[in-house]
Amino acid sequence: MNEARSNASSPAWHTLPVDVVLSDLSSTPQGLAEAEVEHRLARYGPNELEAADRVSPWAILFGQFKDVLIIILLAISAFVGHGVEAIAIAVIVMFAVLLGFVQEYRAERAIEALKRMAAPTVTVIREGQEVEIPARELVPGDVMLLHAGDKVAADARLVESINLQLDEAALTGESVPVDKNTEPLGGEDLPLGDRSNMVFGGTVATYGRGRAVVVGTGMDTQFGRIAQMLQSVESGKTPLQRNLDKVGRVLALAAVVVVAAIVGAGMLRGQPLLEMLIFGIALAVAVVPEALPAVVTISLAMGVQRMAKRNALVRRLPAVETLGSTSVICSDKTGTLTKDEMTVRKLYTPERSLAVSGSGYEPEGEFSLEGSTVDPSAQETELLRAAALVSDAHLVRDDAQGAWHIKGDPTEGAMIVAAAKAGLQKDELDLQFPRIGEIPFTSETKRMTTLHSTASGQVAYAKGAPETILDSCSRQLTGQGEVGLSDAGRDAILETVQQMAGEALRVLAVATKTDATLGDAERDMTFLGLLGMSDPPRPEAKAAIERCAQAGIAVVIITGDHPLTAQAVARELGLFKAGRAVTGPELEDMSDEELERDVETIEVYSRVSPAHKLRVVTALQKRGHVAAMTGDGVNDAPALKKADIGIAMGITGTDVSKEAAAMTLTDDNFASIVAAVEEGRGIFENIKKYLMYLLSSNIGEIGLMAGATIAGLPLPLTAVQILYVNLATDGLPALALAVDPPEDDLMQRSPRNARTGIFTRPVVILMTIGGLWSTAVNLGLFTWALRSGRGVAEAMTMTFVSLVLIQFFKAYNFRSDRQSVLHRPFANKWLNLAIFWELGLLIFIVAFPPLHEPFGTYALSRNDWLIAIGASLTISPVLEVAKWFERRGWFGTLS
Repeated sequence: MNEARSNASSPAWHTLPVDVVLSDLSSTPQGLAEAEVEHRLARYGPNELEAADRVSPWAILFGQFKDVLIIILLAISAFVGHGVEAIAIAVIVMFAVLLGFVQEYRAERAIEALKRMAAPTVTVIREGQEVEIPARELVPGDVMLLHAGDKVAADARLVESINLQLDEAALTGESVPVDKNTEPLGGEDLPLGDRSNMVFGGTVATYGRGRAVVVGTGMDTQFGRIAQMLQSVESGKTPLQRNLDKVGRVLALAAVVVVAAIVGAGMLRGQPLLEMLIFGIALAVAVVPEALPAVVTISLAMGVQRMAKRNALVRRLPAVETLGSTSVICSDKTGTLTKDEMTVRKLYTPERSLAVSGSGYEPEGEFSLEGSTVDPSAQETELLRAAALVSDAHLVRDDAQGAWHIKGDPTEGAMIVAAAKAGLQKDELDLQFPRIGEIPFTSETKRMTTLHSTASGQVAYAKGAPETILDSCSRQLTGQGEVGLSDAGRDAILETVQQMAGEALRVLAVATKTDATLGDAERDMTFLGLLGMSDPPRPEAKAAIERCAQAGIAVVIITGDHPLTAQAVARELGLFKAGRAVTGPELEDMSDEELERDVETIEVYSRVSPAHKLRVVTALQKRGHVAAMTGDGVNDAPALKKADIGIAMGITGTDVSKEAAAMTLTDDNFASIVAAVEEGRGIFENIKKYLMYLLSSNIGEIGLMAGATIAGLPLPLTAVQILYVNLATDGLPALALAVDPPEDDLMQRSPRNARTGIFTRPVVILMTIGGLWSTAVNLGLFTWALRSGRGVAEAMTMTFVSLVLIQFFKAYNFRSDRQSVLHRPFANKWLNLAIFWELGLLIFIVAFPPLHEPFGTYALSRNDWLIAIGASLTISPVLEVAKWFERRGWFGTLS
């Protein structure tokens, strides 16, 4: 490859003919060989900008020491503290630092993994075969395929352009899409906006299709910002994290005030300054919830990874929070609620109607008339030939498994398979009648027209919605040849369309015109016939819709398909019951006020355009709903952005729709949306469990210390004990709650109100009751132990054991803020293991004599253990009673 021309910044590419460009890049129209791709990838590097410096593990580790309190505590204990106590403090603090490091490291790596999963792809020709590859693996010399809606992955020179237009506003500021061609241009210094034979990384194809050979990748592109292609998970903080930051600051301020009061009171009672200083800082370190945002990030990121395994790829972490609040899902029909394996079932011409056997993409089947097998007539053969020629899909057989599948649109695939059943092969037809022009399908025109060269001149073929195609026809093909299409004939065809649609068949019309040009191809056409196709509902979709009903989530079908087809599928899925069905034209006639008034009663929208989707979303949001909306086309982007949860299709969706959406379905399956909603609800519930447990524990700890100070008692815990309690409760048990299994009734609850946040009145009351009861029990136990004649060390140890056990019991109680602790009490295996491990450590600290001095513990008698256990057990019935009142609405709404 010519080194001088391997850089996309060279101005020469647009001045060279296509064959010279291919020669200079040592490429061909059939693309590169895999061995050459590997060589060039090693030579030029991946097709991406130089990444920003990733945070190294060492930086994350040292970042744990940015907490001023930890540094002061380590310094004081190391230089002026007691030797054994200083070592104990240092060891516990280092464990806490290690835990913080693990949390942040996992969060950082989880986000990186999500970015890799969300990376964009591009279709290229390699060794003559179409393959889809990650955009970062594109190399100079690759031949890219471009279709409307694709985002260009690198700078390239066009080698084929069929009505191709690109939006280059991000690069040139040109607000109007630019027409593209393949002709060489003069002037090496031609402005980028005038290089009509070039496409540039980061721009978007808005119309038509084309092929282009890559001339520059990565840092060698004109666009220079290709990293923006990454459908990345945003690293900014989610609303929940921002909320928790505020909560953390308030709690930290309150903790510092209380700690300062405790330290001051101790000094007034004559306790040593150094001892109180170490104790005060240790207490502050223990009760300030500095790990809240990090744990939330981990929970969200891990949840997103679980969603990805369930075929839902989330681009933005805030979307996870919103998913749990979804109250309406507006779903496309084809491929999402249905299998997207279209099969032609009926063939209609003005002469007769035939049934077609066979299913799926296997090109085997028969044509029958009233149960008897027949051969297709000349008119039916012409209908099938036209349907195949006006389609872009290809029928491909898997060499390994022998299975047939479609590359391209499933509807076009069904027509190609039907033609193959009549002996008409798509590849042979394309050679016999080469395509020389086309008018691509758009959601607005609802039709596609192609122009072909034949022995008798140029012939146009069109396929699309029957109403649209019939509007273009003035004649029809019959057994007697072409005859005029009368109003009666037109009405008869439309009546047939209604009958076929009533059988849940998707109906497309096909027409032709001889001696046509692109300018007049869609006028005065000849109607050839109708093809009726069925796309059976996905078996899992019906079950998923039933789950939505149980979860209080409304499901609405919104499709461009025929009204009767949409209603038939809705009925089969159990959707179309008491509500209304509305078409696009009817929606046009409705004012925004009327739509807002009626939107909750409409269950099926048919023949809609992307602009209608935007209106539906807006109306739902004005009614207070959290709306999820599916979309796959370029023009769906506004509705996807407007929706609370925009959902793009991973298989059929364009790059533009995926970038606009918050979530992409990798399997285009409605059940995956419901699975993502369930995951979203579960993640939010687990974060709530973690917060209730952690903050309730902190209230109990600081309440105990404050109560003892106010009562004039000795401090009930040492600095080392306080730090250990923080490590034992904030550590493994708290993290185990963040991965708690979902509750049984999670998808039987109404959607959570997105505006209420996590700290609802019931949550705050339950959390406060747990903290205050812990304070009362432990303070009472400490006071009783002292008055019963036990020494301070023994009383402190009993209080220490009781405090730790109470928080372990809380961990099980806070697995639900509504269900009894006795309901599946040990369902969380990670919590069971964490508590088992921490119990072993607690017994070891109390029973092992060498640890008595550093931890300030005492070997408890059997009665002491039983008293501490009995006192700590009281937390469970107290929280059970609180939940009982909560379930009955005494504390306000549960959600």
